Amino acid sequence: MNYLWAFMILIGIVYGSLTGNLQSTADAALSSAQEAVQLSLTMCGIMALWVGLMEIAKDSGLIEKIKQSIEPLLHFLFPNIPENHPAKDPIAVNIIANVLGLGWAATPAGLKAMEELGKLEEDRREGKLPGPVRKRGIASNEMCTFLIINISSLQLIPVNVIAYRSQYGSVNPAAIVGPGIVATAVSTVVAIVYCKMMDGKRRG
Repeated sequence: MNYLWAFMILIGIVYGSLTGNLQSTADAALSSAQEAVQLSLTMCGIMALWVGLMEIAKDSGLIEKIKQSIEPLLHFLFPNIPENHPAKDPIAVNIIANVLGLGWAATPAGLKAMEELGKLEEDRREGKLPGPVRKRGIASNEMCTFLIINISSLQLIPVNVIAYRSQYGSVNPAAIVGPGIVATAVSTVVAIVYCKMMDGKRRG
């Protein structure tokens, strides 16, 4: 990716020089850098607000109650994860954060979930837990399902997109909510169906 960005920058400079627009290229680079800093500051504030609210929800027990309510869904998506396994907590937090559109708050939980799923796979290899065992270096069914669900991610409130639209002067930044729900609902349903189909093939 670094090579790609370096190549694009180099092409821009060369093209600007050949067409006599080098000054315009330099001005665009400087204005874009300034805009990037302003956007970063805006998003940092929004991130701090929503990540803080997630922490309050955790401390108040709200996340735990929501997790219990979606336990049947977790069992449907991850039938081979033992009950009360440590992987289920970060998976639940990741799904809840994604549904609320809090991608930043979902990332630490997602990393923790993958770590716990890796430990689950090691326990299976050692015979401590039942379940299908994959070769080292090959993702388990649970890892693949979690990653795909995380990417498709049903979102009720796309906080990030609303913030971007607001930053760039949208008249109605929240107008994206309805289309966003429809689009992410479809992508999530497709993801679940795909995961179940592939899970069945891998079992076969």
